[in-house]
Amino acid sequence: MMTNFGYYVAGLILLIIAFLVIKKVASCMIKTVVTIILVIILVATYYLYIK
Repeated sequence: MMTNFGYYVAGLILLIIAFLVIKKVASCMIKTVVTIILVIILVATYYLYIK
């Protein structure tokens, strides 16, 4: 039982560290990707529904 708890704690710590690294390093890249996806959705909406 104790070993499973240790795995959960280690996984949680790794998840927090990964989130902090992504937030610090790749925030600009993530914002760029999200912006590109939103533009693609807007263009698709225009061509499918408005035109």
